[in-house]
Amino acid sequence: QVQLVESGGALVQAWGSLRLSCAASGSRFCINAMGWYRQAPGKQRELVATITTGGSPNYADSVKGRFTISRDNAKNTVYLQMNNLKPEDTAVYYCKANYLGNLQFSWGQGTQVTVSS
Repeated sequence: QVQLVESGGALVQAWGSLRLSCAASGSRFCINAMGWYRQAPGKQRELVATITTGGSPNYADSVKGRFTISRDNAKNTVYLQMNNLKPEDTAVYYCKANYLGNLQFSWGQGTQVTVSS
């Protein structure tokens, strides 16, 4: 089992920036792909960005050019740099980590990001 702890969520004004972090621990397995998802009130959870072990990123169209995902494999940590934030980015952001060859995964507890207009 992999435990994930997110941090960095906050209240920020539109056009501001935030950096989210997610650290994985408690596992003897290698962490494979990691990613960020978000869920706004009344909406389904959606993909924000993912990154492979080798560092290849993938982004939702809504965040391309504004968000950057990165990871530190030595620390089993994934980051999400969010720039030019918009009110529609308001959501609970969840970290996800795959392991056992991407066949198993764990979710973090979520961190709230609120963007005011």
